[in-house]
Amino acid sequence: MTRIELIRLLVGQARSNGFEFRKWYTTKLGRTWVDAHRAIEDLAAERRYYALLFSHDFASNFWKSGNQITFQVAHQTFKRRMADGNVGTVQRKPYTRRSAREDVWRYHLQQLATAEEPLRYMRRYLRVEEDLEAEPAVERTA
Repeated sequence: MTRIELIRLLVGQARSNGFEFRKWYTTKLGRTWVDAHRAIEDLAAERRYYALLFSHDFASNFWKSGNQITFQVAHQTFKRRMADGNVGTVQRKPYTRRSAREDVWRYHLQQLATAEEPLRYMRRYLRVEEDLEAEPAVERTA
């Protein structure tokens, strides 16, 4: 999948949830609107898609509020005062957490900011035909 195709899918999903791409493109980027295809090509050029990915308008429409998310909480080590008065080190193992929050998009923006490849992070939240074809068929036994 090319970068342009991926950006087109991302914009399409956000638009289906109420994102006004044309309005965002003209106001936030200050560019003249020709058509959606040229706007997406413009975003793909010179990594302008970062402006889209980190836009609060885009993120809040891409990830609907109230959707359940699953995320990994990393390993934690910290010091705290124990019941006996001594300072001890607490080590917590990583764990999976599920949440349905209204501001789920804020969590994803934080994760996106720390991701090495933001487009690859976004790709995980798209269901496209390629993914469906790649899934192994489930055999039924009678």
